[in-house]
Amino acid sequence: MSIGTPEALKHLRRDPMMKAVIRQVGPCTLTVAKRQPYEALVRAIAHQQVHGRAAEAILGRFLGCCTAGPGFPPPEAVLALTPEQMRACGLSGNKVLAIRDIAEKAAAGVVPTRTVARRLSDDDLIERLVPLRGVGRWTVEMLLIFTLGRADILPVDDFGVREGYRVAAGLEEQPKPRAFATIGEAWAPYRTTAAWYFWRAADLHKEGRFRQPKAI
Repeated sequence: MSIGTPEALKHLRRDPMMKAVIRQVGPCTLTVAKRQPYEALVRAIAHQQVHGRAAEAILGRFLGCCTAGPGFPPPEAVLALTPEQMRACGLSGNKVLAIRDIAEKAAAGVVPTRTVARRLSDDDLIERLVPLRGVGRWTVEMLLIFTLGRADILPVDDFGVREGYRVAAGLEEQPKPRAFATIGEAWAPYRTTAAWYFWRAADLHKEGRFRQPKAI
């Protein structure tokens, strides 16, 4: 199964609300960055609680400190840096600890390669990666969607996804995560595509361009 396929859209359009959102948003343009999970997790940590440009600047300095040649530095190159060198790049103490933990677990095989990850289920990857320092379920779900291209992920803790559902359904309040998970069962096995459309609906609403369907 893939994201945004005709089969996915056909399935989601069975829900009148989803059909209206798809019509308004247009084609699904979600793109997958084919990185190694280790790299995706390190980048995610660098971006936590920091605006995009600032995070990229910090990440750029960090990568520049790793003398490992072109491409993203392997775990061994990261672990060769001292914590002080990493802090000098602009990373906080907690991020240094998290990135080093991810590098250690990648070197030990706990963080799988893309090849190994293909053989693991969504739940297996969540169970395996959530214990890493600084990595929560949401971070792993973003990896599953944007790095591994998994087709059936509904990040119920994501504000933007729930907000998109709220505006599409015409609700005054967002559903709670557990209730949203139950609602989302109807969109399986294409919940990633549904999540993408809710993100876009939330964006349109923020810009004042979302048109509330007349009837759901």
